[in-house]
Amino acid sequence: MKAAVYYETGSPEVFRYEDVPDPPVGENDILVRVEAVSIEGGDTLNRLGGDMRTVPHVVGYQCAGTVLATGAHAAAFAVGDRVVTVGIDGSHAELRAVPETFAWKIPDQLSTDEAACVPVPWGTADDCLFEFGHLVAGETVLVHAGAGGVGIAAIQLAKRAGARVLATASSNEKLERLKELGLDEGINYARDDFVAEARRLTGGRGVDVVVDSVGGPTLQGSLLALAYRGRCVTVGDAGRSRGEHMDISTMRPANQTLSGYFMGAELLLSPRPHALIGSHLASIARGELRVVIDRAFPLSQAAAAHAYIESRQSFGRVLLVP
Repeated sequence: MKAAVYYETGSPEVFRYEDVPDPPVGENDILVRVEAVSIEGGDTLNRLGGDMRTVPHVVGYQCAGTVLATGAHAAAFAVGDRVVTVGIDGSHAELRAVPETFAWKIPDQLSTDEAACVPVPWGTADDCLFEFGHLVAGETVLVHAGAGGVGIAAIQLAKRAGARVLATASSNEKLERLKELGLDEGINYARDDFVAEARRLTGGRGVDVVVDSVGGPTLQGSLLALAYRGRCVTVGDAGRSRGEHMDISTMRPANQTLSGYFMGAELLLSPRPHALIGSHLASIARGELRVVIDRAFPLSQAAAAHAYIESRQSFGRVLLVP
């Protein structure tokens, strides 16, 4: 099969488009012909400096396509089913083998491209808001990186739940587009101090929940933007800065909470997220929620696609098409 691979981590230019062996299919696996790859934030971080299980390495969490074969003990899907899959790597390729428990059947009314964008960002957004953030109607949430995959999902889910929704983005144009998805107030982080703006927009009170996919120095600001008994959920390092020492001295007097979240752990250790993601696929298929796709690149242009994401120009998901 063809795949976008790299032999060492680094900038997008490390990608090579090469022939590699087809993935082996275990007895509980399904083999999928990949038709759409949604590039996740973790994919770009892994390419930049993450672990490489193999050399050459095929990166990628999430993709969708058609089942070509099933393992001896795999019974949830049939050859010809359209599915969306997740895994720790392997999406940037023409073929992918995953355990059937890490796949979902695509509803008939949903396109393969749209389905490819759902499990990681929508499952993450839902858990950050409700399972770990305990958001309820009438509260105020601040969503960082509102124009990204998790951000667009979180804005819609929070608004549907009856919350007031604030979000950050790098331009007024992105913030204006987010209003169509449920954004109440936008903060241009390239121009304004988001902590000061969040407090101004809440009359000095602060926000009840922060979904922080940026990390680094932004995470410290997220804590400072919290209201009394506020909850901050840190879910990523999209800002490319890691390992910063934090001052949490403001949290205890205000009875605040900081939680970490990684969807992969939830999928491995609990059946709950699998049903949750299935419900979001159904809701999107019914038109109740929206997937936003910015553009698609051929798989052979994985370097250009990753560079486009890292340029901060994208609004919504960026796809690769084998």
